[in-house]
Amino acid sequence: MLRHLSIETNTYEELLLPETALEEQLLLTPEFNKGLLWGTPRYGHPEGPVLFHIVEVLENIERLMLNPIERETLRLVALVHDTFKFKEEQLRVRDQDYVQHHGIIARQFMEQYTDNESVLKLIELHDEAYYIWKVQDEARKQNMMERLIHRLGDDLQLFYAFFMCDTKTGDKTQAPISWFESCAKGMIQFIKL
Repeated sequence: MLRHLSIETNTYEELLLPETALEEQLLLTPEFNKGLLWGTPRYGHPEGPVLFHIVEVLENIERLMLNPIERETLRLVALVHDTFKFKEEQLRVRDQDYVQHHGIIARQFMEQYTDNESVLKLIELHDEAYYIWKVQDEARKQNMMERLIHRLGDDLQLFYAFFMCDTKTGDKTQAPISWFESCAKGMIQFIKL
């Protein structure tokens, strides 16, 4: 739990420990920094600001046995995946009928910095398994999951790793993890975190 951390006593760099030039560049972007500060304590995110959630996700990534490319990919996804929730919220206020998901907004932002399709795809789809898990109609749920697995293709294992790192934070329910594992059994290598 990160309740002991405060934005006033720590800089973003001290909390996020950027490792690459791209990570450092993101921390210099005003829009990105605005997103880091967004959020108050709420269900699933008792830590409040997105910044503190990202710290937790990065700590989980450190616990995984990843090769350097996978680790760099997941770190980028972690830094950006929820950072544009503030824009989703602004769209919700302006037009109740149209809300662009923060994952799509984040992907569009990152397209300015990378053409790495794995990074972009994982940022965009990072919440999809959770949303599918919540679907009540089993036939629809299965169809949606099959489409997600197909869309992820070779990135399925990395998606699962990120889904695990993201879900094992705050006070989120852990049921979606075992559900995802049962759906992707035989297609992924299970992870312990």
